[in-house]
Order: sequence, then C-alpha cells, then structure tokens
Amino acid sequence: MLLKPNMNWVANQGKSLPTVFAECELSSDYFTVRFSVEEPSDCFRAEVMEDNGSSWEDSCVEIFLQNPANPAEYFNFETTCRGYLLAARGPDRHSRTKLSQAEIDSVIRRKELASVAGNLVCWGMTVQIPARIFGLKSFEGVTLKGNLYKCADKAKAPHYLSAFEIETEKPDFHRPEFFREF
Repeated sequence: MLLKPNMNWVANQGKSLPTVFAECELSSDYFTVRFSVEEPSDCFRAEVMEDNGSSWEDSCVEIFLQNPANPAEYFNFETTCRGYLLAARGPDRHSRTKLSQAEIDSVIRRKELASVAGNLVCWGMTVQIPARIFGLKSFEGVTLKGNLYKCADKAKAPHYLSAFEIETEKPDFHRPEFFREF
C-alpha cells in the first residue's frame, strides 16, 4: 500500500514529500510490515539514538494497532530509520504507557541502510510485532485494525503521511476512529 500525505495539512504543502510503500503480512506469530522509503534529503533526519526516544522527530515509520485483546486501547510502534523503537499502549494520545525494554526487544526490526540517489535518501525497515505483545498466543482468527504512518517532525521539511486517511485539521496520528482493517 502507498502512504499518502493529507494535502489539507499545511505542514505537507509546498514541498517535495517522501514516497513510502508498505507491505503487510499476518502470520500466526507476527504482524509484519515492510516499509520502503524514498525521501528528499530535506525530509530526512537521523538523530535519535535510543529505544523509547522521540522517534517521531526523526525519519520514522509507525504502526498503530488496535489491541485485538482489548479494543478500548491501541499500541503505537514508531521505528526510526536507524531501527530505534518507541512503543506504547493506552486508550488515547494522553494516557500512554511505554512498553518495557524486554517488550521492545521482542519486536524484530530489520533495517536497510540508507543510501543516497541524487537528492533522495532511500531506506527501508521491516518490523515484526509478536502476538504475545498483545497477550495473545497467536494471531490465528484475529482481524487487525490500525494505520501506518511516516513522519519526521524535526526534519528541515517536516511531513506527515498515512496509509488510511485522517480527516483532521492538522496532523494527528493518535486517532483510532480512522483505523481500518489490514
């Protein structure tokens, strides 16, 4: 699937934006998303150097998932281009609990090193989220709802893309009412 910018958001207007493709796969043990990113150098940033850091400030791909074991909450998995992960859970943007380092370590991340082609920085990230992080033994028979995002809030050219449209006045990824079935 192609992640698209909401052109009603001022932050996305008047600039070259990244191209982001995502491929999703659900097995009994993992929900896997493979991201392929090509972004203008002004959109690229790689400063975060730790898990549970401010990943959204860097070139980052994000997976937000409604908890299939408790639909009143959702998880966010935000992975920088370097492979650092911010992960949290809760019912809304304000009531979030960060996952422990052991839980973060259970999320498999495989990065493709960034390369430069003209003015484009090209990189990729594969994220595998285990069923057990939701308290499930398996994803068998489970339907997952959520959204995928790409952002870089502190890049020279901040930008915000999503797989499924978010109908808000300004960028806001913490909106489970816009989650869709994968």
